[in-house]
Amino acid sequence: MKTFKSEKRFYPDYLSEIIFSILIALELLLVLVLIFPPEVGRQIDFSKPFQPLPEWYFLWLFELVSYFPGNLMFIGTFLIPLSCILLLLLIPFLDKGKYGRIKAYIAGSAVLLVFCLFTILSLVE
Repeated sequence: MKTFKSEKRFYPDYLSEIIFSILIALELLLVLVLIFPPEVGRQIDFSKPFQPLPEWYFLWLFELVSYFPGNLMFIGTFLIPLSCILLLLLIPFLDKGKYGRIKAYIAGSAVLLVFCLFTILSLVE
């Protein structure tokens, strides 16, 4: 007398179920994208003159350029960002010794404050 196993094997049983589930999910996603197409980019108002703006993470640099025009632009575009990066790189070395954690906290907070302050200033104006 022959007995049949009731357990499933990965191939072809589970593999066919996985492929079927993936195809159903893809079809559902395709239908949703065709019904509700996503908006790409910002809406353009052609009645206003073009005002280029960088992404949000570069807004603070954009604001620094406005504070250092002409020959001083080197300070706002190179020296201040470089000093912020160097300060962040030096935090592990500031963390040593007495009151090291406090010095590292102050250095990181100062860089974050500069970043947030100039980003907010560029959004307000």
